[in-house]
Amino acid sequence: MIDVSAVNQLHTSTVARWHREPIDHPYGDPNNTELTPSDPLPIICQQHQFNYLLWHEEDIARSPDVSDSQIASVKRNIDKYNQARNDWIEKVDDWITSDLERRGITPSLTAKLNTETPGSATDRLSIMSLRIYHLEEQLEREGIDQAHIDKVSHRLAVCRMQFADLSNSLRELLADIYSGAKRHKTYRQMKMYNDPSLNPYLYNRTK
Repeated sequence: MIDVSAVNQLHTSTVARWHREPIDHPYGDPNNTELTPSDPLPIICQQHQFNYLLWHEEDIARSPDVSDSQIASVKRNIDKYNQARNDWIEKVDDWITSDLERRGITPSLTAKLNTETPGSATDRLSIMSLRIYHLEEQLEREGIDQAHIDKVSHRLAVCRMQFADLSNSLRELLADIYSGAKRHKTYRQMKMYNDPSLNPYLYNRTK
């Protein structure tokens, strides 16, 4: 079962470290399937890493002094990282499915499906950890006035509250899934824009 406190610690510590040092895989290579059957953290770490990369590409895309050619490159990176981010949300949920099968856990006949999967909630926690880090960074800037401090402090307080609320909700959802009180399945994103056979602009362009 996923330990939400461990996920929170992973998200928070890696965001801080990746801003100081080159990106690494603190839980080993997540593409090595031998590492993942009993431990979801390598998968969660990789999903988080794509959010980290996506976040900083989005920052560049909004800079008014970036050239058109740079914007084109950034846009391609954004598409690539966003696709990977969604792919790895599904991998988190697939891990839960496999773990439930390993444990022989089946949902009760009256179990209902949640509107959000644990993988999606984990993704939101990842993004929230990035937002909190960058808001905290704003308070350390030189030359900021009290109005800026007040605005950032308010947003930071709200984000921390939402982070705690979402963490608790994820714990409750996982407890319900592992007790059989709720059903679990992977929500397939079915992204079309990166598939040359499904994006009308791409397949019409090749004719």
